[in-house]
Amino acid sequence: MQRAIDLNADLGESYGAWSMGDDEAMFGVVSSANVACGFHAGDPLTMVRSARLAAAHGVVLGAHPGYRDRAGFGRRALDVSVDELAAELLYQLGALDGIARTVGVSVAYVKAHGALYHRLAADRSAAAAVADALAAAAPGVVVLGPPESELERAASSAGIRYAREAFIDRGYLADGRLVPRDHPDALVHDPARAADRALELVETGGIAAADGARVELAPDSLCLHGDTPGSVGIARAVRAALATAGHDVRPFA
Repeated sequence: MQRAIDLNADLGESYGAWSMGDDEAMFGVVSSANVACGFHAGDPLTMVRSARLAAAHGVVLGAHPGYRDRAGFGRRALDVSVDELAAELLYQLGALDGIARTVGVSVAYVKAHGALYHRLAADRSAAAAVADALAAAAPGVVVLGPPESELERAASSAGIRYAREAFIDRGYLADGRLVPRDHPDALVHDPARAADRALELVETGGIAAADGARVELAPDSLCLHGDTPGSVGIARAVRAALATAGHDVRPFA
């Protein structure tokens, strides 16, 4: 069955003299871009450049807030209160949206990064605090996150539209969580394998976990990581495979 699917990537993660990934190439392939907002990565100039690339390529812009943790790239779990967590998420969203509007675009959705993404999937109080904050500050913004999570339930309770995400370049455990990054099955580097996974997700709604179990995800969007080695080749292979199979790549927001 042919269908529409979004293809997103975590981008805008360079800052200062440190360059991360090939954003110019990736913006030419994806339909949505999760742009870092200065806490785990990114800086104001990179946000401006990202917004301009989004405008130039017709890519929908999403805020990608994380913990205040540049040293750990936002992948370390921090003991942050739910009130501070929600406030910092709004701060990051506002920063990117303010910059984006200067080039004629705006933030359409929010997707948390790294350890914050995983916390919001499992921590009911944190998910509720974030959903309520977004409902008050930006009720038209869509939340992108994992299926059947605390965040999805909190968004529904707060009256916020939620989109489900699945990862093309990350392995899954049988319970739907991602394989830890220090495990050999954590990352998918082969473009052909990534393309096959994308087709399986689009056409069946699920994927095989690392142990062979079936994980049902029903995604609205497929994610690639801009910092994955070979990410541009992977993204192009996925986009080509979807087009060949007749699937329409379009933004979910």
